[in-house]
Amino acid sequence: MSAAPGQPRLKLPIGIQTFREMREEGHYYADKTLHIKRMIDVGKHYFLSRPRRFGKSLLLDSIKELFEGSEALFRGLCIHDSWDWQRRHPVVRLSFGSGDFSSRERLELATLALIDDVAREHNVSLHHAPPAARLREIIRTLHERGGERVVVLIDEYDKPILDLLDEPEDARASRGFLSGLYAVIKDCDAHIRFTLLTGVSKFSKVSLFSGVNNLIDVTLDASFATICGYTESDLDTVFAPELEGLDRAQVRAWYNGYNWDGRERVYNPYDILLLFRNRTFRAWWFETGTPTFLVDTLARRGVGAFALDGMVADDHLLSSFDVDEITPEALLFQTGYLTIEGSSHRSGRTRYRLGYPNLEVRQSLNETLLRRLAGAAAGLARRDRLYDHLLAHDLAGVEAEFRAIYAGIPADWHRRKDIACFEGYYASVFYACLASLGFDLSVEDASATGRVDLALRCGGRVYLFEFKVIERAGDGAAVRQLTERGYADKHRASGETIHLIGVEFSEETRNIAAFDTALA
Repeated sequence: MSAAPGQPRLKLPIGIQTFREMREEGHYYADKTLHIKRMIDVGKHYFLSRPRRFGKSLLLDSIKELFEGSEALFRGLCIHDSWDWQRRHPVVRLSFGSGDFSSRERLELATLALIDDVAREHNVSLHHAPPAARLREIIRTLHERGGERVVVLIDEYDKPILDLLDEPEDARASRGFLSGLYAVIKDCDAHIRFTLLTGVSKFSKVSLFSGVNNLIDVTLDASFATICGYTESDLDTVFAPELEGLDRAQVRAWYNGYNWDGRERVYNPYDILLLFRNRTFRAWWFETGTPTFLVDTLARRGVGAFALDGMVADDHLLSSFDVDEITPEALLFQTGYLTIEGSSHRSGRTRYRLGYPNLEVRQSLNETLLRRLAGAAAGLARRDRLYDHLLAHDLAGVEAEFRAIYAGIPADWHRRKDIACFEGYYASVFYACLASLGFDLSVEDASATGRVDLALRCGGRVYLFEFKVIERAGDGAAVRQLTERGYADKHRASGETIHLIGVEFSEETRNIAAFDTALA
């Protein structure tokens, strides 16, 4: 898409989290002020969870400048003409985005430093020693001094706990400290005009938020589904000059897809800005974080790659994140590796179907999982050959590469607890190999007669896979099931050639016992 006539190219706000710098230095800015105005108008204390690098810090800084009355920065934005610029509120902002949080004692020292910085900024003399008491003193003093209630903004509220998830006892101690600190918000309600806490995770109310249960959680509120991230409209208007020369469909496939129960999906800002700068499709966001804890948790819970696409959770489960209870669904959703594909309502509860947001996450996460599942046996060279065989419709070559992968997995890996407990371990390796190559996959693709284990589209063809684990040599049961149940019927309208592939694994040889194929 070409830029609109006369629309200038602006600076890409890569790494910019300061609203003032973005507006004064000529960076692109996707206007989120209507969302901010709606939030301020309808409530008072809020909580918002979004994955890392999704614009949470910029959102908080925008709110800070708004309440401080920085009118010039908002000229031309939606909120400008509906805001009272003569009325200014003191803002207390704390960010736990960086610091040494390796123990409760270090967290307390870091928090004291943050609070003392706020006190110096507002020229408030403190007389209390504990951090919670000092924060309470600042809020009350600022309200009494100027007559306007205080705005409290807390960024990365959960990072001190997330940094310690590998050390549960220390994490619980830090959680207890933060619970007391955040309880100040409820205690000072009469002195507060507006509150917003942001972070990656949503800890349960009975732990971290037990003392501040007046927060409105807008994480899954459709009204605020696009308050962070870029929409299709943002790309087509705000960033129009940057789209020239890029395949719009490829941009969408690689980076769009995040959904928090709204009608419109959004792009990860970090991905899009790096794409515009480097003009290369790459896993920009995924590469900035190491999901070691995520992979370890999935392994401990016996969740394989095959099980991730199509998970189902309710609203309670998606917020059941705590030091003592970390569900895979909540962990994957809150960290941005899965998103909402659809929702339904039953018995007064909402059910969410989860899936990968886009090609970047599907491909990169499965490559990481594959290293845990198969190690060097599924190295890049072998997967490249597998890719070429599929494009050439060389099914014998596909079978040979998978046999070599399974044969290369060390025997002692099958005795490891985290792998031995995987239900469908063989299928998980199979799926992760294909997903890591970026193929269009659908797990347990539903039809009127049942569910096929895996559907793959490639080169104008549809491949339907059925997996079985058997004790002795295969008897073709897997491919017969594909034929007898008519799994191909729903795909016939596409006009593509449909291939049925039954893959049977042997417990004895720990490899493929049969790789049967048939045309539908």
